[in-house]
Amino acid sequence: MTDSIRHAENLARTDIVRVGKSLFERGLTFGSTGNISVRLDDGGWLMTPTNASLGDLDPARLSLFDNTGRHVGGDAPTKEGALHLAMYGQRPDARAVVHLHSTHSVAVSLLEGIDPLDVLPPLTAYYVMRVGRLPLVPYLPPGDAELARAVGALSGAHHAVLLANHGPVVAGTSLANAQYATEELEETARLFLLLGTRVIRPLTPQQVADLRQRFDLK
Repeated sequence: MTDSIRHAENLARTDIVRVGKSLFERGLTFGSTGNISVRLDDGGWLMTPTNASLGDLDPARLSLFDNTGRHVGGDAPTKEGALHLAMYGQRPDARAVVHLHSTHSVAVSLLEGIDPLDVLPPLTAYYVMRVGRLPLVPYLPPGDAELARAVGALSGAHHAVLLANHGPVVAGTSLANAQYATEELEETARLFLLLGTRVIRPLTPQQVADLRQRFDLK
């Protein structure tokens, strides 16, 4: 390992701990729920370990994977690691993945009658810009291989998905981008639930199309 690659890995470890602590302290994750991963310059990954609180991570104990997805260092990995690897496998631009059990997003995933192809309406421009279309992955048990395959099947076209009765999985071109998109998703879910049965005025299809063109959104 070269000095530059080692330095980049150390920075990634620090960033994961910092973001995890921020998410935990703001109530976006709790207990030992949620996990974060970062793709390394050598093609491997760092991931938060199993049974670890995002609010109290040890950078030296993060799970380390090589570029084949084999666990090669650190504590035992989260059982939801396959969700992360499935997302990376379909998104070569992804440098980080955040998966939370954030309250409002999970609440929306429980609602009867939501559109499984696009769960939330385009309430704000920033939701469209950071999240876009959000498909619902049907319920499967955590850690199930079929759940990872279902995420992989959608992630080529979507960098964010919502797992039914579970929570969001969001990829980004950096850890910051994955974090911000996850937070935007959670805030939009909260707005959606606050509005309840009131008549709403989401962005129109033309307004959404204009945003996609203006900001070159896929």
